[in-house]
Amino acid sequence: MDREDVVRGGAGATGTAAPAGGAGGRGTVTVPAAVLDPDLPRPAYARPGDAGADLVARAGATLAPGGGRALVPTGLVVAIPEGYAGFVQPRSGLALRHGVTCLNTPGLIDAGFRDEISVLLVNTDPSTPYQVHRGDRIAQLVIQRVEHAVFAPVGRDELGGSERGLGGFGSTGR
Repeated sequence: MDREDVVRGGAGATGTAAPAGGAGGRGTVTVPAAVLDPDLPRPAYARPGDAGADLVARAGATLAPGGGRALVPTGLVVAIPEGYAGFVQPRSGLALRHGVTCLNTPGLIDAGFRDEISVLLVNTDPSTPYQVHRGDRIAQLVIQRVEHAVFAPVGRDELGGSERGLGGFGSTGR
């Protein structure tokens, strides 16, 4: 595997979306992906139909108990097509078994970003440090279509009502 590996979802290497199809009628998108370290795998889906592709650690790190954190590089640089974004999500097994999750969740990767993807991990376990090893699966990358909004200026009274209204944090109860 070399630095110019391309993760293919079925549309060719142009970075454009393919027509909907495949298993479950899901569309695919091609995301050109350079792996900076030839000993690390490209992002991969563990099972057919999974939404997130596994990201692995390019370097080890120690997460101290009770909130220790580290920015862990993945060795992956992507060119997400316009109209899409990448979202870095935690791995549920790490959270369940070790209390390790992503601090900035979801981590947003804009289409124009061309640097190495890194994952900000945090250890919520109050007493046990967690050791990240090179090659460990540390997070998942979800690629989603996103809309570009045009924010039309209006007065607050022109926004109209809603069932929720002004209810903010905690307004729906426990």
